[in-house]
Amino acid sequence: MAPSAKAIETVDLVVIGAGWNGLAAIKTYCEVNPHHNAVLLEAASSIGGVWAQHRLYKGLNANNLLGTYEFSDFPMDEKVFGVKPGQHIPGDVVHRYLEAYANTFGVLGRIRLNHSVESAQRNVDGTWQLRVWHEEKLVTINTKKLIVATGITSQAYLPSFKGQEVFNVPLFHCRDMLQHEGQILRSEERVTIFGGTKSAWDAAYTCATSGMKVDWVIRESGHGPVWMSPPYVTPLKRHLEKLVTTRFLTWFSPCIWGAADGFTSVRNFLHRTWLGRKIVDAFWSVLANDVVQLNGYDQHPETKKLKPWVSPFWVASSLSILNYPTDFFALIKDGAIKVHIADIDHLSDHIIHLSTGEDLPTTALICSTGWRCTPNLKFLPEGIDRKMGFPWSEDPLDAAMVQAADKEILLRFPSLQNYPAPNPKFRPLDDHAEAAVPHPFRLTRFMVPLSSIEDRSLAFMGIVSSIDTSLIAQTQALWIAAYFGGQLTPTAIERCPPAVRAAIDLKIDDDDEIDLAWETTLHSEFGRYRCPGGFGRRNPDFVFDAIPYIDLMLRDLGLSTERKGGLFSQCFYSYGAEDYKGLVDEWKAKT
Repeated sequence: MAPSAKAIETVDLVVIGAGWNGLAAIKTYCEVNPHHNAVLLEAASSIGGVWAQHRLYKGLNANNLLGTYEFSDFPMDEKVFGVKPGQHIPGDVVHRYLEAYANTFGVLGRIRLNHSVESAQRNVDGTWQLRVWHEEKLVTINTKKLIVATGITSQAYLPSFKGQEVFNVPLFHCRDMLQHEGQILRSEERVTIFGGTKSAWDAAYTCATSGMKVDWVIRESGHGPVWMSPPYVTPLKRHLEKLVTTRFLTWFSPCIWGAADGFTSVRNFLHRTWLGRKIVDAFWSVLANDVVQLNGYDQHPETKKLKPWVSPFWVASSLSILNYPTDFFALIKDGAIKVHIADIDHLSDHIIHLSTGEDLPTTALICSTGWRCTPNLKFLPEGIDRKMGFPWSEDPLDAAMVQAADKEILLRFPSLQNYPAPNPKFRPLDDHAEAAVPHPFRLTRFMVPLSSIEDRSLAFMGIVSSIDTSLIAQTQALWIAAYFGGQLTPTAIERCPPAVRAAIDLKIDDDDEIDLAWETTLHSEFGRYRCPGGFGRRNPDFVFDAIPYIDLMLRDLGLSTERKGGLFSQCFYSYGAEDYKGLVDEWKAKT
């Protein structure tokens, strides 16, 4: 269908997606460029992304406690939002907070809801032409700059099952839970949850506390149940969200960009010496054992089925938090939730047939099966996907460089050679599943395709999986604004070894460009080795490495990474939103 006769609109910036990342992007860009014409396009009928109104089902809470899920320049005031210290933030409060954020900083008028971007065509002059659906009409927008902030949790992945055409009960992704609440949340009915991720735990809890009987199917051929931690861990009973942003503890996580924090010698000792690796192993063992003991996995035959299959060392952001108002495991012990470690063989009328031979009568099948790695828009012209480094396309990086990067990663971090033995029964759900992608996202700083560095017209936000969403979003937003404006040029810290330069087949003469390609290869490949139990084979996925990543971006921006008073505070006190307050003004004053 051709665009309507309506004149093509031209703007300076389009942001796609109104979640944490998109809102941070447009707010920050407009702070830096107050006279530019910038708009945000959101396909849904409300802002919030994951926390949009249509995704907020009964009892849904954030993993985060008050004070750890907010932007630095907009604290989540207890009196305004009604959340108490030590309380997990309800989903509807997160939505209200993001609405208030957009309103407070004057960007609500720039947000266009119910605008679904069908495609983004790169023009010959480096600008972008967007085809956008709104109220069943196709409109065209030309933009000089484009930020894709749809992240990796916007397009649900729902597998197909043999026999589903005769199943005759609701079968849907957990994202659509709200739309089915009235139909399925009925006391004494029986429902089936499929998947082992945090969203499966949430759905199981909501159904069980609504008086339903729950059959929870976790794939025998999958990765097993995720790590679920109490909010407070270690013998010192420290808040988990604070632990992962304490610089001293970040050193215990191998990190290819870790040198950005300035403590290279400490990291080298911990990860490149025998004694250091023993200390690191002990740290992770204490953390894992503490969670196992606190949750009491081994104290009941049913809870034992939820004990994770690999060490938390290997799982990154899929390490999650028990954020429920009552004891989740009590629902397992009293039989409200029954766990099945099995695959779904096929479906028939109102029945799920498992690979174990067991048949489960059910009134609904709720799938917690992850997200498609593809964005929900098409990039044109055809073939541009490879240049942009998307995981489902042919790898844009030279094979010899990738191979050399793999060797370098294992040389620097010998412990990553001891990755956990894969599940011998593992298989992807199908060819479109996350595990089937041929390579990770190839983005410089996890934001910009190597092929478009010089254009300064395209960036991605939300590709990183981390529990420190707000801190990363606000820093990425400033980095991109500076990059788009020409005040920041991505420069590699790494230097490509001469032997690699001689072996690669890149048509690049500039040494700086080769170094940047080498660094991008190291950073993107690293996830495959660091978190094979998480999403590292597809996108950057980390927990303890968020602060060094923020350090890396701050160094690019020419800003200080030392956000606290002295060396002791820098190392042993956790970093939070308050430490980055006024970041945009700090950068503007410097430029």
